[in-house]
Amino acid sequence: MGFEISKSIPLAEEALDFRALRQKLISGNLANVDTPYYKARDIRFEDVLAKEAQTLTQDEPQLEMAKTNPMHMDATDESSGYQAQFFFRGTHPTRNDGNNVDIDIESTEMSKNAIMFEALTNAIKKEGMIFRSVIDASSKIQ
Repeated sequence: MGFEISKSIPLAEEALDFRALRQKLISGNLANVDTPYYKARDIRFEDVLAKEAQTLTQDEPQLEMAKTNPMHMDATDESSGYQAQFFFRGTHPTRNDGNNVDIDIESTEMSKNAIMFEALTNAIKKEGMIFRSVIDASSKIQ
C-alpha cells in the first residue's frame, strides 16, 4: 500500500461500497414487487460512516467540553457500537398478498442513491485531479 493522499479517500471508498450495497437491496425490492409476502429491505449506514469520519480525526487534538456548573452532564461517546443495520421497511402499506414494495418509493430511493453515488465518485475524482495538478506543476518548476 502506498502513501495516503487524503484521509477522506478511504471514507469515500467505504461510502461507495455502502451505496453499491444499497443499490442491490433496492433492485432486489423492485425485482420482488410481485412476490407474495415479500417485505422491502433497506440498509442504514450513515451512523457507521459518521463513526468512521470520527476515527479519521482522532489524531487531531480534541476540544473538551467545558462544564461551567457542577450540575452539567459529562460528555458521552454516542458513536460506540454502531454497525450498519439492515431493516425491513414497515412504513409502507401491505397489499392483500402481504407484499409492501411500492414501486414509486423504490424508484425514488434508487434515484437518491444514484445521485449520492455520483457525488462520491466526483469527489474522489476531484481529489485525484488536485493531486495530479500539484505533481504537474512541480514537474514544470525544474
